[in-house]
Amino acid sequence: MGFARVVATLLFVVALPAALLTTNVRLFANAPLVYDYAYDRYDADLTTGLSRSDLDGAAGALRDYFNNGEESFYYSVTEGGLPGPIFSARETQHMADVKDLFVVVNRVQEISVVYILAYVVAFFIWARDGNVRQLAAQSLAGIALGLAFVGGIGIFAAFGFEAAFERFHLIAFSNDLWRLDPATDHLIQMFPEPFWRDMTIVLGAMCALEALIIGSMASAYLIVTRDEPRPLAGSIALKDSRTQAA
Repeated sequence: MGFARVVATLLFVVALPAALLTTNVRLFANAPLVYDYAYDRYDADLTTGLSRSDLDGAAGALRDYFNNGEESFYYSVTEGGLPGPIFSARETQHMADVKDLFVVVNRVQEISVVYILAYVVAFFIWARDGNVRQLAAQSLAGIALGLAFVGGIGIFAAFGFEAAFERFHLIAFSNDLWRLDPATDHLIQMFPEPFWRDMTIVLGAMCALEALIIGSMASAYLIVTRDEPRPLAGSIALKDSRTQAA
C-alpha cells in the first residue's frame, strides 16, 4: 500500500464518523420536531410570555435562517401588545455566530460524505485497488473511532454537562455573547440548557445506533467471507502473463 493510499484510507476512517455526526446535527437543526420538543418539554410559552403561534413562527424563521444567505436574524412578535423583534441585539449577534458554526458543520458534512463516496468509487470500483473485506475492516476502524468520541461526549453529558456545555461555548465562540439571562432573554428561554443536554444524549444515541448498524454489517461480512479463498499475487501475475502471451 503506497503512501497516498495510506493517507486516503486514514481520511476515510476519519470521514465516516464525521459524516454520521454532522449529518445528525444537520437533521436536528432542521427538524420541526426538535423545536416542538423544546417548547413543550420546557414550557416556552410560559417562560417567554409569547404565544405558541409566535414561537412556531420563530422556529420556522430560525430554520430558514440557518439555510439562507441572510447575515442577521429578525422575526417580529407581539409582546405586551406591541410588535417587536423576538431577540435582543445581543441575542441576534449570538445567532449570527451560531449560524457561522452551522455553516462549518454543513460544509464538513458535505465534504465527508462526498469523500466517502469518492474513496469507494476511486479505490474499490474504478481502480479496483481493494476489495470489500478491506472496506469492511476500514469501516470498522472508523466506527470504533466514532464510538470512542461519542462515548466521551456521553460521559460528559451524564456526569458533567454544565461544565462541558460551557467549555464547548468557550471553544466554539470567540466572544461571550452566549452568556444570556434566563429571566429576560427569549433565546435561552426557548432553548434552555437542559434542552441541550437532552439533545446531546439523543444525538449520541443516534450516532451510536447508526455506528452499531454499520459495524454489525461490516463484522457480519468479514465473518461470512473469512474462509473464502484469496488469489495469490503470483498466480494473478502468472495468469496475466499467459493471457498476454496468448
